[in-house]
Amino acid sequence: MTSKTIRVLTLIENALVTGPARNLIEFGKTAATAEDGLPAVEVTIVTYQRGAEESALALAAQEAGLGVRTVAERRRWDTQVFGRLKKVVAEINPDILETRNVKSHFFVRMLGLHRKYPWIAWNHGYTRISRLDRMYSRLDRLSLPKAYRVVTVCRPFAEQIERLGVQPDRITILHNSVKPFVPPPQEAVQRVRREFGLADDEAVILSVGRVSQEKGHADLLRAAAALAAMSGAPQFRVVIVGDGPERERLAQLATQLGIEKRIAFAGFQRDTKPYYAMATAVAVPSHSEGSPNVVLEAMAAGLPLAANAVGGVPEILEEGVTGLMVPPRNPDAMAKALLRILSDAELRLRLGAAARARAESSHAPVAYRRTLVEFYQNTLESLSR
Repeated sequence: MTSKTIRVLTLIENALVTGPARNLIEFGKTAATAEDGLPAVEVTIVTYQRGAEESALALAAQEAGLGVRTVAERRRWDTQVFGRLKKVVAEINPDILETRNVKSHFFVRMLGLHRKYPWIAWNHGYTRISRLDRMYSRLDRLSLPKAYRVVTVCRPFAEQIERLGVQPDRITILHNSVKPFVPPPQEAVQRVRREFGLADDEAVILSVGRVSQEKGHADLLRAAAALAAMSGAPQFRVVIVGDGPERERLAQLATQLGIEKRIAFAGFQRDTKPYYAMATAVAVPSHSEGSPNVVLEAMAAGLPLAANAVGGVPEILEEGVTGLMVPPRNPDAMAKALLRILSDAELRLRLGAAARARAESSHAPVAYRRTLVEFYQNTLESLSR
């Protein structure tokens, strides 16, 4: 087994601290010290920078104690990045070279860096059907088959990668992890409830994530309209945490459906704990997901979920045990699942308790760290066989 510190250089172009970036930073923080028979992993992040200010991702990584190098670029596909990137990689000379996004996959392939370093490419799926995503999948068809190994977050994404030409024995599935939920002060929860004018007996259906088309918020609003018309439905409010290009359209849709008073847009929130703490249930209406952080976060908080059975969700949730799953793009089915949860206190408690136990046993950061470090060890050992 590899015992020396494993030096991993990760290329990632996110400017914001998205779910994958958050998992990367958390892993880098927890794996920096050798313990429990595992070697230390020294993670250095290389990211791209436009303008004078460092990105939120770079700042968060620095705050967590990770090494950060930035490569200046003028635009999305700045060819001058090639030389700068090659120089940075040579200076750091890592044991393992990782890429976390399509552009970085392509750059490693174009620069031939996969011939010098064991290259691990991470794939988070193609969650939108757009011209840009079709172009990205074509680029990955050129890049990913050259990677030494490819990591993805669910079986459907692994199948997509196989169709791009990656051999199945080079693909590893690794679900995301989630930290234990630490309840916020009660006054923080009450402050949020007052902000939205929530009555003490008003149920909260929470949705957390980027407000974009593939997240299915329009379906959730239609489900809310159907739920409001159902017999036995309690008073409820749908609280949407997140921002994105669909927000204005969703506000208009809520008005068209006559449920604008039942919908609250909280916008982007750096600290989501008060929202989970006040929620009665969490809805995940996404059309596509990998290993969704919102599902794991809701489980860690002990909340019942109604989620679309897409992507890796069925690999994380157990139907009727840790959550309820419904077919995607089916607002009526989502409404019925939410009605079951909101109207049955015993079901809520049972689902929430089982979800928390599953998160703690199967998706804890310590388990994720061990799995990933052992994967790195195995990768390095396989090179010398």
